[in-house]
Amino acid sequence: MSRIAYVNGRYLRHAEAGVHIEDRGYQFSDGIYEVCGVRDGHLMDENYHLERLQRSLGELRIAMPMALGALRHVMREVIRRNGISFGMVYMQVTRGVAKRDHPFPVPSVRPSLVITAKRLSLAKIMLSVEKGVGVITMPDQRWARRDIKSVSLLANILAKQAAREAGAYEAWLVDADGFITEGSSTNAWIVDARGRVITRALSADILPGVTRRVLLEAAAREGIEIIERPFTVEEARTAREAFISASTAIITPVVRVDGLAIGNGEPGSVTLRLRGAYDAVAQIS
Repeated sequence: MSRIAYVNGRYLRHAEAGVHIEDRGYQFSDGIYEVCGVRDGHLMDENYHLERLQRSLGELRIAMPMALGALRHVMREVIRRNGISFGMVYMQVTRGVAKRDHPFPVPSVRPSLVITAKRLSLAKIMLSVEKGVGVITMPDQRWARRDIKSVSLLANILAKQAAREAGAYEAWLVDADGFITEGSSTNAWIVDARGRVITRALSADILPGVTRRVLLEAAAREGIEIIERPFTVEEARTAREAFISASTAIITPVVRVDGLAIGNGEPGSVTLRLRGAYDAVAQIS
């Protein structure tokens, strides 16, 4: 089956899909994106993702490309046309096509919308869950508005590449004060000796992760104490457990930080309990 993409009102073969060379997303990274997990052909936490999409667009003063109801329909149609059972939907909205100039175009142009979907390997994800993964730490060099899910990800990909070259799964980014902000494409969590889960509070320093939001609800349901505060690299290295969260894998245990084993070097009980609790509060639509 050929992959199908939605581009500005048309369903196209993925290999033939494209945008104009003066699209401001291509020229300036002037746009935002969302990634929504798909399980058994259904969208995961769709309402939260669309809420975040609208917030990011509002922060950049980009109009919604279509009504929410129509957007929901297109997302499902892309899933259907690609035959996705387990995978992800990627949505990207840019300010649109205009003559290259830094200020917003006047008059405003129509935003560009691209939606694609792809299969993911559940077996590969579960292997990471069962064995755990390693992370490295490195300076956070991203722009100051990390709460906006911008398509400007150069610092993120450099961090992810550094992790790969170091034989790690993810890079945890460290601010100027020595505190971990988040991963290059994930939120960061640790579990202390008392079994309390610690993660950085929401601010412009981190992305308001949808899975992060659902896991906070799951923790409350399970009676797991959450502390929202910054934590240091040393705290991470000496934690009882650690994990990362993202929309596609939900929770992946971290068993090494900078090559040093976390706890007993295996996925922790609190981490796995919280991962199991996710299903009870997740939105499936």
